[in-house]
Amino acid sequence: MLSLDFSNNSILLSGVEIGTHFYWDIGGVALHGQVFLVSWFVITLLVIFSVLGTQTQNRIPESWQNFMESVVEFTTDIAKNQLGESFYRPWVPFVSTLFLFIFGCNWSGALVPWKLLVLPEGELAAPTNDINTTVSLALLTSLAYFYAGFSKKGIGYFKRYIQPTPILLPINILEDFTKPLSLSFRLFGNVLADELTISVLVLLVPLIIPLPIMGLGIFAGSVQALIFSTLAAAYICEALE
Repeated sequence: MLSLDFSNNSILLSGVEIGTHFYWDIGGVALHGQVFLVSWFVITLLVIFSVLGTQTQNRIPESWQNFMESVVEFTTDIAKNQLGESFYRPWVPFVSTLFLFIFGCNWSGALVPWKLLVLPEGELAAPTNDINTTVSLALLTSLAYFYAGFSKKGIGYFKRYIQPTPILLPINILEDFTKPLSLSFRLFGNVLADELTISVLVLLVPLIIPLPIMGLGIFAGSVQALIFSTLAAAYICEALE
C-alpha cells in the first residue's frame, strides 16, 4: 500500500500492491496463480475467436471469418516483412502466437476490471506486467532462433560465435541472449508503469483524467506486442542468413 501521513491521518493513495502475489503450492512448487489465471483467460479468448472464425469457411468471408482472416493476414505480414518470401511460412504460427498472446495480455490488463475479483493476496492484472512472463517469452524467442539457425546450417551455425575472432566468443553468446531479454524488460516496464499510473489516477481523480491515459495504455500495449513479435521475427531471420 502507498500512503501519506498528514497530522497522523493516513490518506490512502493507491491500493496497488507491488511485490505481493497470489501463489499456488502444487507438489511443493510455488506457481504464480494470478499470472496463470489471466493467461488462461487470454488463451481461452483466443481459442474461442479462432473457433468462431473457422466454423464456416466461405469463398466470400463474412463476420468472424472476415475478422480472423484480417488478423491472420496482419500477423503473416509481420513474418513476411522480416523473414522474406523464402523463410516466412514455417514461422507464421510462432510469430502470430507471440503477437496475439502479448496483445491479448496487454489489452486484458487495460480493459478488464480485474479489481472486482478479490484474491487472498495480490490482484489480477496483465500477465505481461510480471517479469517472469516477459522473460519466459524472451527465452522462448532465443530457443526459436537457435533452432532456426541450427536446423538450416547444422553445426556450422555456431561458427558465427567465433567470427571474426574466437576472442569474441563470450560476447557473441551474451549478445544472442541479451537481445530478446532487452525486449522482455521493455515490455514488462511499459505495462507495469501503465497499470500503476492508471491505478493511482483512478483513486486520485476518478473517471475523468484516467480515461485518456487508459486509451494511451491500450495503444502502447498494441505497439509493444507489434515490436516484440517484429523483432523476434528479425532475430530468427538473422539466424537463418
